[in-house]
Amino acid sequence: MTEERTTPLRERMIEDMRIRGLGDKAQQAHIRAIKDFAGFLKRSPDTATADDLRAYQLHMTNAGVTPTTFNARIVALRFFFATTCGREEMKRHMQFRRQPRKLPVVLSIEEVSDLLMAAPGPGLKYRAALSISYGAGLRASEVCNLKISDIDSDRMLIHVEQGKGQKDRKVMLSPALLELLRDYWREARPQGWLFPGKPKINPISPRQLNRAFTAAKSLAGIAKPATLHTLRHCFATHLLEANTDVRVIQVLLGHAKLTTTARAIPMSPPRRSATPSARSRP
Repeated sequence: MTEERTTPLRERMIEDMRIRGLGDKAQQAHIRAIKDFAGFLKRSPDTATADDLRAYQLHMTNAGVTPTTFNARIVALRFFFATTCGREEMKRHMQFRRQPRKLPVVLSIEEVSDLLMAAPGPGLKYRAALSISYGAGLRASEVCNLKISDIDSDRMLIHVEQGKGQKDRKVMLSPALLELLRDYWREARPQGWLFPGKPKINPISPRQLNRAFTAAKSLAGIAKPATLHTLRHCFATHLLEANTDVRVIQVLLGHAKLTTTARAIPMSPPRRSATPSARSRP
């Protein structure tokens, strides 16, 4: 199998992304987008004209590319031309696509409890991991990259290191979640990574965690189109229903903008005035 040659132009873009502090996944997505554009263009992408960009955007529209993928490619192209090529004026010829905004799926507290109890074994590993996703509102990658040292039982906090946007933050650790984590630790005795994968020098992957969520959802008999990320939405929504200030939720979720937090929470009327906070849930 031959390795794909890295051109000087691609290498420069990779260096630019590293200088800007883009994460590995963002870098890979940007490279894929520019590679797709170059494939359409059939020549080096830095030679593109405004008409080429227009034709590419029309091509994506006619091909039925989803707004999410369309916009991700536009973000990559804007970075490529403005930063790597020094052609800031090309950004004027790229448009983002508006996409219909759907309210996120949210499970009830009872449904979340059933799902967590149905987490597959053996042992408590996946129940503990999914419980952190809900109980602390963490993203899948943040759960997977937790180390034992990130659990601060004295201050009842979880340290999230280099989350989305390469930012550290502290999130709450409930007594029930701490008790579950201690039961899991006594059972599995992990070292280094809180949730080790195979081999144990690596953490579990988001794919493994997603599979565990899907299995638990099926076993719990939940028919809603929920995903692993739904647990993060549940965390935020259940806190809001418990009258937690939305700005506090913003900090806990690690959002830079309050508008991002607002989009993550279905703004429905309070259903239960005495809804228990996600703080008290495993």
